[in-house]
Amino acid sequence: MEIRGDDVLIVVDVQNDFCPGGALAVPRGDEVIAPILRAAERFEHVVLTQDWHPRGHGSFASSHAGRKPLEVVAMPYGEQVLWPEHCVQGTWGAELHQNLVLPQAELILRKGFRAEVDSYSAFFENDRTTATGLAGYLRERGLKRAFFAGLAYDFCVGFSALDARRLGLEAVVLREACRAIDVEGSERAMELRLREAGALETAF
Repeated sequence: MEIRGDDVLIVVDVQNDFCPGGALAVPRGDEVIAPILRAAERFEHVVLTQDWHPRGHGSFASSHAGRKPLEVVAMPYGEQVLWPEHCVQGTWGAELHQNLVLPQAELILRKGFRAEVDSYSAFFENDRTTATGLAGYLRERGLKRAFFAGLAYDFCVGFSALDARRLGLEAVVLREACRAIDVEGSERAMELRLREAGALETAF
């Protein structure tokens, strides 16, 4: 696929806690790093996202008495999967993986820093209305096609690509540069949703 000047590579949440040894490790999560680095060489524009939760975040199972990770609870904005404590601000787990060396990145966008709402997508909080500012940034920069890679395919990567389509952007998921958590079939479900939304999945 030919890369254009109005393309952007959005590298989602390649952080220690989502890689082997982390608090919410995605199986083989560190395997995304090599293909991301290869892909990034072809892009003029690169953006990184970083999960950045305060302690006691509402998405943590530990914030809900008697609840365990991967249980689903009702929140004011809808259903929420509960997670182990992860990507807590200022901790090792929240740091970008040391092998993700992308000095050309033009923006690091932190999300999930509001204690009362989670943020899978790079564009919106999970209430689907509170914007992160990324859409405005891309618009001001004249970037119209977004390529997505990182962790995890069936949550933060997938929802970011779906929102890109909802906002009228072209969206391409670099499948070999993603790994999934796969909670009760979430990987296949996201694959179907991306296809229905017109997001292209491709090897790179």
